[in-house]
Amino acid sequence: MLNVGIVGLGYMAAMHIKAWRQVEGAEILAICNPSGRNLDGDLSSVFGNLASQEDLKLDMKKVRAYSDYAAMLADPDIHIIDICSPTWAHHDQATSALASGVHVLLEKPVARTTKEAKRIVEASGHASHYLMPAMCLRFWPEWKMLKDAMDDGRYGKVLAARFRRVGPPPAWGKSHFHDGIKSGGALLDLHIHDVDFINWCFGKPKRVFSSGYSKFSGSIDHVVSQFEVGNGAIVHAEGGWAMTPGFDFNMSYTVNFEKGTMDYDVARGPEAVLKIYEEGKDPVVHKASAMDGYLGEIRYFVDCVKEGKPPSLVTAADGLSAIEVCEAEEMSIRLHQPMTV
Repeated sequence: MLNVGIVGLGYMAAMHIKAWRQVEGAEILAICNPSGRNLDGDLSSVFGNLASQEDLKLDMKKVRAYSDYAAMLADPDIHIIDICSPTWAHHDQATSALASGVHVLLEKPVARTTKEAKRIVEASGHASHYLMPAMCLRFWPEWKMLKDAMDDGRYGKVLAARFRRVGPPPAWGKSHFHDGIKSGGALLDLHIHDVDFINWCFGKPKRVFSSGYSKFSGSIDHVVSQFEVGNGAIVHAEGGWAMTPGFDFNMSYTVNFEKGTMDYDVARGPEAVLKIYEEGKDPVVHKASAMDGYLGEIRYFVDCVKEGKPPSLVTAADGLSAIEVCEAEEMSIRLHQPMTV
């Protein structure tokens, strides 16, 4: 049995806890929050972009609570640290965890800057244990279906791809998310999902050309980018959390191939979240999978640890690459010109 310690007890921790509960061979042994919030194990009031009706309460008779992160790292019974804390804390917490001799699942972005991310990559390269960025889109079933279609060429080559991820300002974690110096704004915290997916599907872009604005955080709260990719496809993405409160969070993609179109839109609801069109055939409608990307990534990471195989579906270097692209987008916005990545 792999014992897990979770640091940070906000929305991402809630999503991870729900996933950990479904993973065989692993159990939550400890939780940590330096602020002291939710250390009673009751996360029922925690909320975020993706709604859930699940009552989230941990049995604290079986879970150890820490307000001191160093004390949790010193617990000899913990095998995996799951870092769900604010972005600004990732560098120190990740490098300390690796130095203490545990495996690390690290929420995105892996760090606030490329400089910090490079240090994490270096530390993971020297560590005897594994670090994996939690880039959940790579494990989201309907997004993995898109990747598979690109890889096997069933619809021909990609001609154009559009990704969209937008919502209102986070109503949770305001001291972090609403301070762009700490969070990096929507560009680094939200849009980075699609940047990583684009990197995975098309390779790291050669250039980016971006427009965007800051609305409340002081960093980029809304971005629209075009990516120059190796295969010549038209690729663009929109991301932001600057919509008026009350606007429903939306994530979607539309990818046009030579012989088909795949269209995913969470706004259609779980019964018709993905539609696939091919010439001469009726559209195929897919329901949302019962498994989400959080469960997928955690199951994969646990399998890697059990089998003694370093994670390859997503690596520390991938986490760094996504930040490098986001920083190029930010520079493009500031200078009003395309930027080489």
